Amino acid sequence: MKIKLASIFVDDQAKALAFYTDVLGFVKKTDIAAGEFRWLTVVSPEGSDDIELVLEPNVHPAAQAYQKAIYRDGIPATVFMVGDLGQEFERLKALGVSFKVEPTKSEWGLDAVFDDTCGNFIGLHQD
Repeated sequence: MKIKLASIFVDDQAKALAFYTDVLGFVKKTDIAAGEFRWLTVVSPEGSDDIELVLEPNVHPAAQAYQKAIYRDGIPATVFMVGDLGQEFERLKALGVSFKVEPTKSEWGLDAVFDDTCGNFIGLHQD
């Protein structure tokens, strides 16, 4: 068994695609019309391209409630690993990314949390 797809709910797929590619640096892998929405995935240029992040349209009421609740409570929807958190923080900050938590040291590494502009907080972690 292996992870092939992971989803993140987004409130606007076009806006999410622009943010995840133009700002974060992911690469669009799949973009297929699916009714009024799209099957839209991105991959990391630094990782395996067979592990995709689905930019999932947040249209189900339960998903909307979940997304709003974890956002309200400041909980990241997912966490991305980075090699140099300080460098990545400065790069993203220069691009206008809003951070809820600036790089903070803990017993397990360095962490930061930013707003993806699509209804989610996203964590960054460096071991």
